[in-house]
Amino acid sequence: MAHHDLQAVSQQCGDCPIRHRAVCSRCEADELARLEQIKYYRSYEAGQTVIWSGDRMDFVASVVTGIATLTQTMEDGRRQMVGLLLPSDFVGRPGRATAAYDVTATTDLVMCCFRKKPFEEMMQTTPHVAQRLLEMTLDELDAAREWMLLLGRKTAREKIASLLAIIARRDAALKPKSAKGGIVFDLPLTREEMADYLGLTLETVSRQISALKRDGVITLEGKRHVIVPDFDRLMEQTGDDSDGGYLN
Repeated sequence: MAHHDLQAVSQQCGDCPIRHRAVCSRCEADELARLEQIKYYRSYEAGQTVIWSGDRMDFVASVVTGIATLTQTMEDGRRQMVGLLLPSDFVGRPGRATAAYDVTATTDLVMCCFRKKPFEEMMQTTPHVAQRLLEMTLDELDAAREWMLLLGRKTAREKIASLLAIIARRDAALKPKSAKGGIVFDLPLTREEMADYLGLTLETVSRQISALKRDGVITLEGKRHVIVPDFDRLMEQTGDDSDGGYLN
């Protein structure tokens, strides 16, 4: 598996950009010290495979920066993107020896990794870690159910708007909130990848993004730099009965 170990990252847990959302978010100082002893960083270039489905995993990890995709391959070779890993998302499952999906870096990626066996042992003695991981797992289950609705019932415009809203909210949750200027983020997926993820054609994705831009719901600088002037207006395009608030 090609990757780069980052042994000299000058980043303590308390200064980590995902500290308030990651699996360690509720840890006390002594618990963070224990995590420091079993953690290391790995970086991957865009397009690199982090791990293949079925491979043995000797680590679990949190995404620190960048985006990765989860992909499943069917017996006949067809591939389907089944999830996105955004900053603070957890990779791997304690108690499972092998990876369930292919994990691929979509952008340049940095992960904070924990040696698996010590992490599993720590879960038994550190309720804060186990409780937070359970919360994240339940959030992931909720997101999967919402995605089933998105893929099964939403229109193409609603699908595109929903994906943009998901990425915008997660990006905003990791940054200081600004009263003005809207939400600004870089789209981590190409339009081809968006089409694959949403079950749409490339032409439909391009057409719907152009329509959202033409209607003033979003502004594009280049192909990937997205500005959402009014987040509530974007949420109105998703078809959800939502108040449009930020994720907690």
